[in-house]
Amino acid sequence: MLVNVKDQADSSEISQLLEYAVYSDENALADAVKRYQTEKEIELYALEHEGELVGLIGYVLDDQNALNITHLAIVPEHRNQGYGRAIVLEALYEAKPERIIAETDEDAVDFYRNIGFVVLSIGRLPNGIERFRCVYETELQED
Repeated sequence: MLVNVKDQADSSEISQLLEYAVYSDENALADAVKRYQTEKEIELYALEHEGELVGLIGYVLDDQNALNITHLAIVPEHRNQGYGRAIVLEALYEAKPERIIAETDEDAVDFYRNIGFVVLSIGRLPNGIERFRCVYETELQED
């Protein structure tokens, strides 16, 4: 079950989950926490399973009804058990977007591809890391 944790973004438990999404980058973690605390339109939910938070998703629903994932993380011990997919599906059910969009790196691109996202390379960052845009269309578009 997804639980709204936006007001707990600076708690140790939620910060630890966010830390997985930002690869332990302290500056990125501080920026993420600040964003969840100050930006009204951004959402932050954690997935609870048997009383334990096993992952989280942060997203913004834009004016074109696209759910833009800002952060997605699963506790390492719970990866490859379907929790990431469950989080995305619950967010889809709750927000009812026309599409879901995520930008990620090579480490997570297979996750998105495996759950039905179309994946396109958007190039390399100056540090050489390749970035990908992942899109999942939730409704058939009329021509």
